[in-house]
Amino acid sequence: MDEFSRLLSDAAGRAAHYRATVAERPVAGSVDEEALRARFGGPLPEGPSSPEVAVDRLVAAAEPGLVTSTGPRFFGFVIGGASPASTAADVLTSGWDQNGFMGVMSPAARAAEAGAGTWVKELLGIPATASCGFVTGSQEANTIGLAAGRHHVLSAVGWDVARDGLQGAPRVRVVANAERHATIDRSLRLLGLGDGNLELVDTDANGAVSVDAVRRALDGASGPVIVCLQSGNVNTGACDDLRSACEAVHDVGGWAHVDGAFGVWASASPAYRHLNVGIELADSWSTDAHKWLNVPYDAAFAMVSRPDVHSAATSYTAPYLMTSTGDPEMGDLVLSSSRRARGFTVWAAIQELGRSGVADLVDRCCSLARRFADGLAAGGLEIANDVVLNQVLVGFGDDDRTDRVIAAIQRDGTCWMGGTTWHGRRLMRIAVSNWSTTEDDVDLSVEAILRIAREEF
Repeated sequence: MDEFSRLLSDAAGRAAHYRATVAERPVAGSVDEEALRARFGGPLPEGPSSPEVAVDRLVAAAEPGLVTSTGPRFFGFVIGGASPASTAADVLTSGWDQNGFMGVMSPAARAAEAGAGTWVKELLGIPATASCGFVTGSQEANTIGLAAGRHHVLSAVGWDVARDGLQGAPRVRVVANAERHATIDRSLRLLGLGDGNLELVDTDANGAVSVDAVRRALDGASGPVIVCLQSGNVNTGACDDLRSACEAVHDVGGWAHVDGAFGVWASASPAYRHLNVGIELADSWSTDAHKWLNVPYDAAFAMVSRPDVHSAATSYTAPYLMTSTGDPEMGDLVLSSSRRARGFTVWAAIQELGRSGVADLVDRCCSLARRFADGLAAGGLEIANDVVLNQVLVGFGDDDRTDRVIAAIQRDGTCWMGGTTWHGRRLMRIAVSNWSTTEDDVDLSVEAILRIAREEF
């Protein structure tokens, strides 16, 4: 092999060794932040180093600060574990180094996004005619969905927001689930709609929106209105009644956006797709691939029922740009121009799993979440939510003790869970979304949690 081949082979070997041993490593532990910064700091190098030396130094600097979120016992946030095929595809994506802005730059990148996007829509029950932009995450996807909604509802009343902006524009009402994800608020700030103008509607006891509250908020509505719905409450996994809510929104000519960062993947499972009945009625959707599909970071989708509105809200033109077809280009549907070719990893992940494999992944994670709840409840702990998907909330008594237990669990290294505040209480949040997690991993984690909870009395 030439030097470059040996370099890549060595890097792949290191990555493979890490992944092969990830389940045996502490999930996280005490990190000397000052020492870690020192490893990455120091004087600016005055001259070049060989690629081998540079990579050796990177590994030495990074390894003490790595969190094994790829492993089977990381249950913080909603983080997938990067499946084997998608990880290998990510290596190839870096090696190919394609710019995924338009087809003339990489016909393969464009075809991969078109093919994988079609599969994603089919898995999720989203109309095949919808557009699908491959983005960095749900923050970008929510921003695009709401930008498309802003464009559409203002156009309906004769205002061209792309040309004239918001100064002097009719007011756009934005109605949202009171337990929406915080990315919705930031999207509204970025779009000039303002998070202070949000009209919040009540939820049920498990965090799903009250459709009656949506109807009351929209009763007699006239003019531009956007309603933000949710599939997969960030704390409980609860899903809004999308059919009834979308119908209520459309009765007043509004735009229904669904933030489905992880919850829309329930549609891929025959056992859980009832949670998303009516998903096809929405006007825009956001979801991540790097969560439940277990694709490496960063990969997500912004989908819009009206591709022309999507493109009009986010595209631009320049004299030097060339288009390969009359359809929207990859870059027309996202907020970045110089962008990674994200379709390769998603295509490989779905090729590896197939329809039945995606369904099995969803089913197993939900089953393991219930196993967590049952095991912890049997040990005397409080399960604070109705476990409908892959999220479990656990109480340890008062807020102070709960935070102490969570911190001790994170230090212990057997598993990793985070904390949250829900309905005014501090709780531990468990999110099961890794393809490699087994019943043994759950049982080992339950045993560690109960042991630590006893120690923190």
